[in-house]
Amino acid sequence: MDPVTLLGYVAGTLSTLAFLPQVVRSLQLRSTRGLSLAMLMIMATAVTLWCVYGHLIGSLPIVVPNAVMLVLILALIGLRIRFG
Repeated sequence: MDPVTLLGYVAGTLSTLAFLPQVVRSLQLRSTRGLSLAMLMIMATAVTLWCVYGHLIGSLPIVVPNAVMLVLILALIGLRIRFG
């Protein structure tokens, strides 16, 4: 794997992992009171567009982490709706 592709995977992995503690914390507390639904919706839209862009240019380092991040954001949206 070339260094540029590796850099893309590392950056994408770290960006994705940034959402994981929030998902875990929301599940532990059964509360998402501090999360803005509007922010989550905007992030979901942005990440979806990154996935489409990555697919169109054939870049897995863009598609894979953003697809995982989308799953985490959708989980947070679901928790936000469920827990109010």
